[in-house]
Amino acid sequence: MAENFDIYQTPLNSRYCSTEMKHLFSPRNRFSTWRKLWLWLAEAEMELGLDGISEEAIVQMREHVEIRDDEFAVAAEEEKRRRHDVMAHVHTFGLTAPKAAGIIHLGATSCYVTDNADLIFLRDGLDILLPKLATVIQKLADFALDNKDLPCLGYTHGQPAQLVTVGKRTCLWIQDLLMDLRNIERAHDDLRFRGVKGTTGTQASFLALFAGDHRKVKELDSLVTGKANFDSIHSAYQISSQTYSRKVDFDVLSALGSFGATCQRIGADIRHLAMLKEMEEPFETDQIGSSAMAYKRNPMRSERLCSLGRYLTNLPKNAADTYASQWFERTLDDSAIRRICIPEAYLCADACLILLNNASNTARFIYSTLNPSQICSGLVLYPALIQRRINQELPFMATENIIMALTAKGISRQDAHEEIRVLSQMAARNVKVNGGENDLIDRVRNTSFFEPIIGQLDKLLDPKTFIGRAPEQVAEFILGEVGSLSEKEIVDMTEKELAQLKKGEVELALQKYLYLITDAKTENLQV
Repeated sequence: MAENFDIYQTPLNSRYCSTEMKHLFSPRNRFSTWRKLWLWLAEAEMELGLDGISEEAIVQMREHVEIRDDEFAVAAEEEKRRRHDVMAHVHTFGLTAPKAAGIIHLGATSCYVTDNADLIFLRDGLDILLPKLATVIQKLADFALDNKDLPCLGYTHGQPAQLVTVGKRTCLWIQDLLMDLRNIERAHDDLRFRGVKGTTGTQASFLALFAGDHRKVKELDSLVTGKANFDSIHSAYQISSQTYSRKVDFDVLSALGSFGATCQRIGADIRHLAMLKEMEEPFETDQIGSSAMAYKRNPMRSERLCSLGRYLTNLPKNAADTYASQWFERTLDDSAIRRICIPEAYLCADACLILLNNASNTARFIYSTLNPSQICSGLVLYPALIQRRINQELPFMATENIIMALTAKGISRQDAHEEIRVLSQMAARNVKVNGGENDLIDRVRNTSFFEPIIGQLDKLLDPKTFIGRAPEQVAEFILGEVGSLSEKEIVDMTEKELAQLKKGEVELALQKYLYLITDAKTENLQV
């Protein structure tokens, strides 16, 4: 018990990640995977008629393929003596499977187990991440459709700009996440197995074992690759050195690092919207925002998302430097850094996805009649405050519409421009100097020059007339980019059909990702 509190643990392991991802990179899974690789090699060698491998040896290896608790101490003591982790585990496995002791690791080099195991972990880790990412996209797609026509103030250069909608802004996040999904899927599909290649990748040791029979050596490579579930698509690399190319690590971590940048972007947007009081992340009933300021509702999930995303974004540099630093067939300066940066990249991505899944649960609307503290999951929108912020800026945005309406009544465009300019300056002064509300429209209503268009003002100021095609863009994007409908089918949809779009259709539209979601584990989503 003392070791849990007296020895450093990475917060990725102790605070942020799912059990399944922590298990994937655990010592038990790593060394048990080594044993599986030794078993697969021995099975394949026996199947190809290599002498000296008995059925009894294979049975003992199968029975002890998962390393027991007491064997960790045996391996640690042997490694202390031999200064070689792989040989320490060859020895330990041989003790528990004595009939196989003489044939474990036959013809192999250390990278047969270390590199092949790492490739299995890279693949299986992406299999964990992809369903979670697809689930985030699905949730945000639902959210975007629900809010496709809810106007909100746009911002460029950090300053108020033309109106957009909440759903349209959400689609910016989804579009970037779709890029991440495609990048990670591509990295996953490009992964291959190192296979059975020998000390420098020439398969010389196995050629010697099989008395120069090239066909059997190739078949051995193929058999072991199949046992590791690297199929015809994910076959073994034909060329390797002692290791698989470290560019593979750089490729995979680059996809994860790019996702980390997306996390920073989304987290920052949510934090800014929380600052403006337009949107909040989930805030639980008993949650404390500040130890001193009891009223605070700090966006701690989004801040953590930015923090972890920043760390993840920077990890690919380690993989790039490691790849670039390799000499010829292999140098061992890749080992220590890979033990750290590869698991951390996966754990960090997993932690980010847990946060995104938590934050992107179905959003709730908070109106003045409800208590915001009742909402403890999902993004929270405050439509009244969103509208208030629009009201502060919309009168200025509507000036061009007012000028055009006056011109349509036969009034000089220049006269209209001057009248609205003067009133706008007065309203701006009231806001900036006096701290008052934007009273431009009241000034317009009380100025006789604008009497011809007073009856049109409400229509001219309707926020929905300032959002362009945002609602249609959201629907087209979700069904076209996220979903499976063709571009022609979207174009042929009437405005009424788009308006009637329901969340159930989004689930159908995401069918090309359903294979990722089917077995998704959503453990620890309530963080």
